[in-house]
Amino acid sequence: MENRTFDEISIGETASITRALTADDIQIFAAVSGDVNPAHLDLAYAETDMFHHVIAHGMWGAGLISAILGTELPGPGTIYLGQSLRFCHPVGLGDRITAAVTVIEKHPEHHIVLLDCRCVNQQGETVITGQAEVKAPSAKVRRPRVALPEVRIVRHDHFRRLAELARAGEPLATAIAHPCSPDAITAAVEAAEAGFIAPILIGPRAKIEAAARKANADIAPFPLIDTPHSHAAAVQAVAQVRSGDAKLLMKGSLHTDELMAAVVSATAGLRTDRRISHAYLMEVPGYPRPLIITDAAINIEPTLEEKADILRNAIDLAHVIGITLPKIALLAAVETVNPRMPTTLDAAALCKMADRGQIIGAVIDGPLAFDNAISEAAAREKGIVSPVAGKADILMVPDLEAGNMVAKQLSFLAGADAAGVVLGARAPIVLTSRSDSVRTRLASCAVAVLLARAATKVRPEC
Repeated sequence: MENRTFDEISIGETASITRALTADDIQIFAAVSGDVNPAHLDLAYAETDMFHHVIAHGMWGAGLISAILGTELPGPGTIYLGQSLRFCHPVGLGDRITAAVTVIEKHPEHHIVLLDCRCVNQQGETVITGQAEVKAPSAKVRRPRVALPEVRIVRHDHFRRLAELARAGEPLATAIAHPCSPDAITAAVEAAEAGFIAPILIGPRAKIEAAARKANADIAPFPLIDTPHSHAAAVQAVAQVRSGDAKLLMKGSLHTDELMAAVVSATAGLRTDRRISHAYLMEVPGYPRPLIITDAAINIEPTLEEKADILRNAIDLAHVIGITLPKIALLAAVETVNPRMPTTLDAAALCKMADRGQIIGAVIDGPLAFDNAISEAAAREKGIVSPVAGKADILMVPDLEAGNMVAKQLSFLAGADAAGVVLGARAPIVLTSRSDSVRTRLASCAVAVLLARAATKVRPEC
């Protein structure tokens, strides 16, 4: 990168760059400027607020002018003094804009240069005109171009869509077991305010009220069932679901195994003929679809029969969130069947069960290593021909440890959000964690609400 000093610059000299406006550009502009007016973030809304749409996207075009002045003409060492711009025409998504500056005046006293500025779209229409005043450098500068940082856009579109679907119906009565921490109370209040659930707080009254005070939360609108301790709270919460007074079960601040002990009770629990399992519904930056990972919290070392049920539960979840024919990758360390690796044998058996109609509603393949499951490029590199490889909607892990590691690595290293839900019981069970973001907690509730509504639609036929 080399600048043009004041003495080198001549009247009529010009420089230009061409860029296309992308959806990511719009999101980045909004994030940097703080301008989240829907006139430029929502293109449909922009049609009713064209003035702001012109200004917002026009400012992106103005940034191209600034880039020319700082990198080309005059280039490094330039001091920006002022600019006047007129936005003449909308800049829309996909428009290819050529920004150009032309030197029209030079003032030697302070090395002032006046430049005509103009942006033109791919159809030759002028979208921006104006002038820029700069102080040109007096010393020559040559330096390598700095590599731009990689910018990743995270939109959370999948979770937003689920929230909209869940909000469309009536809030569901939800038994919350032992919400005796500020985090648990906050999760309940947030889900209620979002219109997903109608909380029933179950646990020691004094502890719940103390937690609400710490959270600065108003729990007066919610029924509160007083119990002496967390174990009794879990039993009572399960009883609320068994009786039909609650449609969902939600974990509060007790341990997962304590809640699940009440859920799997042979006499008073929520068991069905299906094995109970856990699933994370994850929104992973850079992955184009929601990703279900199962099981990461309930079944430690599932048998082949249990894995079949875990798959059926995950398929039901995929259907409820709108994936009509989910692609399931059965994960292992390798993508070939190895008699010394039981996980690969189970994967092969599950695929054959699917071929014979014992597991339906999905396309299943395995064993597949993680990279082959989520990367088409990795699958091609290894010569894997599969309708699932690189396009997985569901990752079936071999055991709880693997599932827990995969999910937490995606969360803490890849910035993924993970909504946790327990499947296969009489009602969906929401599992939240103290480390969950607000978005994750709400997504977990939204998924559970959608599952519960779907179950009521099919139950009369059973």
